[in-house]
Amino acid sequence: MTAPTILHVDLDAFFVSMELLRRPELRGLPVVVAGALGPRGVVNTCSYEARRFGVRSAMPVSQARRLCPSAVFLESDYSFYSPASKQFHAILRDFTSLVEPAGADEAYLDVSGSERLFGDGPAIARSIRARVAAEAGITASVGVATNKLVAKVASDAAKPDGLLVVAPGEEAAFLAPRPLRDLPMVGPKTAAVLAGLGVRSIGDLQRIPVHALQARFGRHGAELHTRAMGIHDATVLAGRAEARSISRETTFDTDEQSEERLLAVLRRQAERVAADLARQERSARTVTLKLRFPPFETLTRSWTPGPPVELAEEIFAAAGGLFERAWAENAHRPVRLLGLGVANLQERARQLKLGEPASHGQLDRAVSSLRDRFGETAVVRAAELPAPGATRSPLTAPLAGPHDQIDLEGFEGV
Repeated sequence: MTAPTILHVDLDAFFVSMELLRRPELRGLPVVVAGALGPRGVVNTCSYEARRFGVRSAMPVSQARRLCPSAVFLESDYSFYSPASKQFHAILRDFTSLVEPAGADEAYLDVSGSERLFGDGPAIARSIRARVAAEAGITASVGVATNKLVAKVASDAAKPDGLLVVAPGEEAAFLAPRPLRDLPMVGPKTAAVLAGLGVRSIGDLQRIPVHALQARFGRHGAELHTRAMGIHDATVLAGRAEARSISRETTFDTDEQSEERLLAVLRRQAERVAADLARQERSARTVTLKLRFPPFETLTRSWTPGPPVELAEEIFAAAGGLFERAWAENAHRPVRLLGLGVANLQERARQLKLGEPASHGQLDRAVSSLRDRFGETAVVRAAELPAPGATRSPLTAPLAGPHDQIDLEGFEGV
């Protein structure tokens, strides 16, 4: 029987853990870290003390304040978290080259070829946890199983600061008592449909006949049943999982109606997306704009130009044209959220245009370098600044690294 050699390693409440390193007086208190602290900010993560009050990631900050008014609210400091994320992934690569990042704070490992050097899967998991604690000063939870799906559920079950090993052949029994939403692939809509069928746990799903699931969910029905049984054959992909898209979004504290400010924010997003593309040595064939009007009306517009784009000016030119047309079609209404994304990524192989200097794009690289070293607000355009006396609108950007790779299917969701 196959030994459990697939690991899912996940840092515990990563952003909060980092904040507690420099604010140890907050240990034991409910702490919430958000991309921004305004009324439209969103929770990035929270301490386990805050979770007892019902606070969760992706929750509006306003709701988190109502649930836990005694919590300490902190704004995310991505420049502080990024080095620790890189250190974490470097530790993982010391044990195997088969590391698949799943975010700044989590990854899958296949350690089947490392057992002679470091011991079996559980032994390697213990070593990783010890090194993360000793070298990064934070804790990690690890799930060990025969496949990625079960390892992921196991690491979640082990939190915080735990290790859980699922023995071969025990996958279905391990999953059965767990809530349905613990199963990867089951989102809110699928869970709601299954709840209507009386399905509350993964075990309930295991007992539904495959043909019944196929009748309700089509081809995905069979996969739902297979996953519920703990069967999953996806391999660990070495290196960074290839991004299908990259995007940035900004939610304004108050609905924005200044064209100058909106275009300035759109340009800022173009600069950050261009920097992300440069880090991955990629270019994009499709540019997508996302606009949300109050109260929650969302539209997207996409354009695929002839040659691929990679520089900030190229991305901004495409997105700016989409914005001007979409905003005009909606009578220049105030904007609640503005987003810019690129998709259909490919290897970078840019040919200079006639008369274009080889140094084109050098300013992009310089600005990106300054922001990497000194934080996102190190270089800010004047038009992005609020009017005197106004509240600054937050720029909700994910942590530099894997979290920047936001699938445009999610980007387009309302």
